[in-house]
Amino acid sequence: MQLSVAQRGAVILVDVLGLSLHETCEVTGATLAATKAALHRGRAQLRLLAAEPEQAAVPRLDADDERRLRRYVDLFNARDFDAVRALIAEDIQLEVVNRTRLRGKAEVSTYFGNYDRMSDWALSLGVVDGRPAILIRNPQEPDGAVRGFMLVEWRDEQVVQIRDFRYAPWCLPDAEISVMEG
Repeated sequence: MQLSVAQRGAVILVDVLGLSLHETCEVTGATLAATKAALHRGRAQLRLLAAEPEQAAVPRLDADDERRLRRYVDLFNARDFDAVRALIAEDIQLEVVNRTRLRGKAEVSTYFGNYDRMSDWALSLGVVDGRPAILIRNPQEPDGAVRGFMLVEWRDEQVVQIRDFRYAPWCLPDAEISVMEG
């Protein structure tokens, strides 16, 4: 994505998809000279980019997502489950992956009681595979590693879906997880 449109198109069509230069000209509408130049410059730019050290971009949450998730996490960590319940919609859906599925505010309200009875968790903001997420850690363990995560969907200011991956440890090794500071 760091190449110009012409360079990116030429490199993808020729080097990735295997089109000839003439086929690439037909697809793009560019002249043979312009296609050759874009391909040459695109390949050169890719070599330069490949030689640069990788810079991991720190994910940023949308301001509204961050505000809503931070409030949810703060209330959850404070064990103010009445306030958390007030955030959920009447038609909420909950999946505790590998355990259960609940529907509706009355059923889902029991889920918070389960967390209230446990002490092996603390929540924080994060990103999992590019999506805003809530990370679950065990504060009693010194490594502070992520032990699970929750994906929360909103409709306006109400939670309409929760997918809790606390009991799905097989999801963690392949997930791209970033911790949000603050």
